[in-house]
Amino acid sequence: MKAVKSLLLAGIAVAITGSMFITGCGGNGKAGGSDSTDNTLMGAGASFPNPLYSKMFSEYNKATNLKVNYQSIGSGGGIKNLTDKTVDFGASDAPLNGKQDSALSAPAVHIPATAGAVVLSYNLGADFKDTIVLSPAVIAGMFLGEITKWNDPKIAEINKGVKLPAIEVKIVHRADGSGTSNIFTTYLDKVNENWHNKVGKGSSVNWPVGEGSKGNEGVAGSIKQTNGAIGYIELAYAIQNNMAYSKVINKAGNVITPSITSVTAAANIDIPADGKVSLTNTDAPDGYPISGLSWILVYKEQKYNNRSADKASKMIKLIWWMTHEGQQYSAALNYAPLSPKAVAVGEAILKSVTYDGKPVMQ
Repeated sequence: MKAVKSLLLAGIAVAITGSMFITGCGGNGKAGGSDSTDNTLMGAGASFPNPLYSKMFSEYNKATNLKVNYQSIGSGGGIKNLTDKTVDFGASDAPLNGKQDSALSAPAVHIPATAGAVVLSYNLGADFKDTIVLSPAVIAGMFLGEITKWNDPKIAEINKGVKLPAIEVKIVHRADGSGTSNIFTTYLDKVNENWHNKVGKGSSVNWPVGEGSKGNEGVAGSIKQTNGAIGYIELAYAIQNNMAYSKVINKAGNVITPSITSVTAAANIDIPADGKVSLTNTDAPDGYPISGLSWILVYKEQKYNNRSADKASKMIKLIWWMTHEGQQYSAALNYAPLSPKAVAVGEAILKSVTYDGKPVMQ
């Protein structure tokens, strides 16, 4: 987009104050009121892409002096803040459902921003780091409370040659409304009939067993502190915290290590025009089965709550940059760059955003 590139090259200096971005843990708490200056954007939501978003917003600030205050409060919190219009944009790892859509005062759009892996991270000590393989049936059995020991025969059967410890399986799950939970439970709902019948899928579910923690950050911390723990977190959190995570047997019967390559394989699919798609339980033989997209959410009509056309324009330019130039920061932080198909869908959606009925992008 020429406007964004010229803005980046010019490096237009605008005075700003305060911190460049704000992150935190939490669930459905509010991110705070919208900043009054047109050179500050407020965002809140998914913790899944937070390491990548923090890098993107930092680099964009260096180039344009636009400040982005983003709070990593979970997808549920981001959707609530967007609904309450206390932020300029929300972020979610799950598309809005019917109830959430109906709670909005006006239609919102979903722009794919990144793709990543939800991994099963565990704490069995250094001797077992990255050695464990899990199957769909075993994962469901553990999170249903049916498999309660690490040396259970069902785990041993797919980990031949590994001397599994005879310690209790301690489940850690999200306590807040979470798109990461939506990705994980959607996967389980697809691959296990018992899970489908007893628990189902969603950003918040009634967990049969386990301890809840807020945010990917909170779950990662609980796993690190608990011997025998297993929980689901974004790949970047596991790598940054030097945590063990399992390989998973996918739909094709292949043992897959979560990585940029295996997530990219899972994401190489057709993306519908509205941007909403699930990557879980992929048909790709080399695809990681617990992968997911993460979206930026904005109101399709931007003239509300005395918002200026300038602020709307700056936000759309930021999101365009995130889905184009900003993708260069994905791989180093263990996120999969958007596929050309996802980028094309995002472009069309961004071009549909209006201010007073006219396209924001000129």
